[in-house]
This record gives sequence, structure tokens and C-alpha cells, in this order.
Amino acid sequence: MQSDLLLLKRILLTIVVVMGVTLSSRGQIPLTIDKAMEIAQENSPSLRRSYMNLERYQQNLVAQKASLKSRFSLNLNPLEYNKNRRFDNRLSQWYTNETLNSSGTLQIEQPILWTDGTISLINKFGWQDNNSILEGNKTSDRAFSNDLYLQLTQPIFTYNKRKMELKQIEYDYENANISYALQRLNTEKSITEQFYAVYMAQSNLEISREELSNAQQSYDIIKNKVEADLAAKDELFQAELNLATARSSVDESLVNMENAKDKLKQTLGMRLDEEILVLAEVDIKPIQVDLEQAITHGLGSRLELRQREIESKELEFEMIKTKALNEFKGDVSLSFGLMGDNRHLNQMFSNPTQNPRVSISFTVPIFDWGEKKARIKAQKMAQRINELEFHEEKVDIELNIRQVWRNLENLRTQIKIAEQNVQNAQLTYDLNQTRYREGDITGMEMSQFQTQLSNKKITYTQALINYRIELLNLKILSLYDFDKNIPIVPMKDIIDKK
Repeated sequence: MQSDLLLLKRILLTIVVVMGVTLSSRGQIPLTIDKAMEIAQENSPSLRRSYMNLERYQQNLVAQKASLKSRFSLNLNPLEYNKNRRFDNRLSQWYTNETLNSSGTLQIEQPILWTDGTISLINKFGWQDNNSILEGNKTSDRAFSNDLYLQLTQPIFTYNKRKMELKQIEYDYENANISYALQRLNTEKSITEQFYAVYMAQSNLEISREELSNAQQSYDIIKNKVEADLAAKDELFQAELNLATARSSVDESLVNMENAKDKLKQTLGMRLDEEILVLAEVDIKPIQVDLEQAITHGLGSRLELRQREIESKELEFEMIKTKALNEFKGDVSLSFGLMGDNRHLNQMFSNPTQNPRVSISFTVPIFDWGEKKARIKAQKMAQRINELEFHEEKVDIELNIRQVWRNLENLRTQIKIAEQNVQNAQLTYDLNQTRYREGDITGMEMSQFQTQLSNKKITYTQALINYRIELLNLKILSLYDFDKNIPIVPMKDIIDKK
């Protein structure tokens, strides 16, 4: 009997597909679950938003890595003129100074990732015309000058800020990848639920139309009997009421189906004025699910746990920054180069001057009124909270897998019962249809048998859909496809795409 039902379902699906192709030529789009997922990959607002966020963090990472390469800069000061009155402290006299100069600085900086220092090659080239008047005596000088030196700047007794910033952005990018992968799984779940909601609405509409057809048939039978004085008129009134109720059910089912379609189209990113027809084959293949395998794979693969680990690393960074508040730290600056000046450009370095520079500075904290100590305690509490949430996340994962597994086992039993109920209700309806024609039962009783058959069909279809959705839930929770018996790697498509 079950094989006959499966054969009947496939025949009906083939008919629906043919109808879908025909309707597509009229502007209606046939939609399978796989086709819906393809459309969502391109048009789903939530997926597009998540992917754009992923792209944002990727560009931040590219920019941070680019900032670690050599940076070239050129600062130009083409013209500067200045004339003012100044006081010479050495001679205790006022003098007038007039200056005209032009200069430029070429600088090459190379950040050092492993030490957080910076090594720079700097060249300052300029020309100046300087005139000074002191007690009527005028002195002037025109000369080219060039200062070329190599400089190293290195912070000491503190953490490596540059290396931490790079690692932070790498974690942000990984977290964005995980969020996008999770969004894809959640979108798959949402689309599947809405897809089968439309399918269920279509099924309800077909059942309602079947009820209408049966109600029309019953009405025609009782009308002929009343006209032949074989039945009372109240039977005809009841048949008219049943027919009107059946028509109302068709209209209501049609409204529910259109609402479900609009919601699905919104999730897929389709235009609401597009016409779609959902095509699905809801059949059940017995699947043996190993609970321990599902739990083990879920705890070892779930991306949410990796997000918790990333959050733990970020909290460690925050602790390092917190401990660096009001800390003892220093800076060392070393440079060495040559400086030359002369009226003639080609003779600037005829008598160069070495210009070594050394600078060491320290920042020594004295008293901060307990600010640093309090902030460290607050950060430790944040780390402890993250540890508790990580443990709770693992418990929730195992709990949810267990619940879904139990639901699957229960649904398998419900499907068998619902299938048998449909068969029994169909046999009961066919038997009483004959009794109704012969006048052994009333129209009210016949309507009850019709309603019973419709409800059993709806219950059976819903049980099949619930099983499909719960199987998808288990795949998302355990990241293992027990239908295909393969592990799920949500990050694989993202990595392959890049």
C-alpha cells in the first residue's frame, strides 16, 4: 500500500510540474526548493547584507596589511617669505630679519610588525635667501642645504599595538565569515519553512477545491431527490449551506496561499508581483540517526563555539590594553645621517657634517586613585562571563540536538499513523458516498465524513513537512547531513568563492 502511495505521489508531482511549465509560459514561475535557494543566494536581503559586512571586514584586513608595507611621502614647501623684527639675546640688540626659502622632504617609513617600531629614511632638501640688518649693518646668505638621515623609533616596556591591531582585524574578518555562513544556514532554514508553508497552502487549496467539488456533487444529488419527492427540502437547505461553506473555504485557502507566497518572495528578494508555483515532492525515506554522532559532530564543528573562542581572544586583548593604562613605558629614538650646505648645489657635501641623534624618554605613573585596578577587575569579570556563556552554548547545542532527535523519532511514528488514518478516512468516505446516494445518511453526516477526510490529508501532509524541517534542523545543529551521510562545512563555499 505504501509503495502505491509513493507511486501516486510521483505521478501527481509529474502532473504538477507539467502544469507548472504550462503556467510558466503564462508568466508563473515554477519554484523548487533548490531553485529557491539559488535565488536567495543572489537576492535575499539578509544574505546580501551579511555578505556586504563580510566584504567590509575583508577590505579592513587588506588595508591593515597594506599599512605594514613601506610608505612613501613627499612634503613640498615651494615658497615661504618672512620679514620681522627680532631680538638677539647674545648681543642684547634688536635686528631685522628677512627670509625667503623653498624646501621639500622625502620620507620612506617602514613599520616593524614584530617590535612595533618604525625605521625611516628622511631627506630634507632646501634653498634659502636670508638677510639680517643689525645697527645698519646688513648681512646675507644664500645657500642650498640637504639633511639625509636614517631614524629608528622604538617603544619599550609596553605591548605591541601594531601586532595586536592586525590580529584584532583578522579575528573580526573570521567572525564576519562565520556570521555569513551562519546567515546562509539560517536563510536555508527560513526559506525551507516558508517554502513548505506555501506548499501546504497549495495543498489546502486543492483539498478545499476537492471539498467544493464533492459538495457540488452532493448538492446535485439531493436536489434531484427533492425534485423527485424522494427527500425532504431541509436536506436541500443543508446541502446549499455545505456548498456555500465549501466555496468560502476555497476563497480563504486562496488568500492564505497568496499571503504565504508573498512572504516567501520577500525572503527570496523577488518582486511581490511575480507569480510563483511551488513544486515539491514530500516523501519520507527512513533515516537512522546516531544521536551520539550528531552530538559529537555538533560540539566539534559548530561555528558559534568558534565565535565564543574569538570573543575570548578579544577579551584577552582588552585585558592587555587595560593593564597598559597608566603604565610605565618609554620611547627610544635613534638617527644618524649627513648634513651639507653650500651656495653651490654641486658642492653641498664638499664638507658634510655628521648629525647623530639619540633620544630616550619615559612615562612614569605615580597615582591613579585605583582606576587601573578597578578596570582590571571589571575586565576579569567579562572574561568569566564569556567562559560561562561558552559552557552554556555547548550545553544548548547538545540539548537542542537531543530535542530534535526525539522529535524526529516521534514524527516517524506520527507519519505512519497519519498515513493509515488517510487510508481509513478515504475508505470510510467512499463507503458513505454510496450510502448517501442511496439515501441512508443525511447531507450533514456526509459533510462530516468529507471534513474528516480533508483533515486527515492535511495532518498527513503536515507531518511529512514537519519531518523534513526537523531533519534540516538537525543538519544545522550538528553540521552533519544524515540524509547524504556527509559532514557540512559552511565555510567551504565561501573559501572556494574567494
